[in-house]
Amino acid sequence: MEILMQAATDNVPHFPVAATAAIVVGFIAATTIGSIAWYNSKRPVGWENKERPDIVPEVKKEETPGVGEPKS
Repeated sequence: MEILMQAATDNVPHFPVAATAAIVVGFIAATTIGSIAWYNSKRPVGWENKERPDIVPEVKKEETPGVGEPKS
């Protein structure tokens, strides 16, 4: 029983820093990508005449994406 108690009190970090960092970075990425997609989508009712924020890039749609010769 003493071995189990000693193993439980060793200097093992109990706070998962890597997992928490991955969650925070994932949340920020999802929020950023979702905001760009929302601003570039069809405007919801009441937002039709609102201007796009300067920090959001405008994504232009292609007629046939992925078909034909590369443009670059």
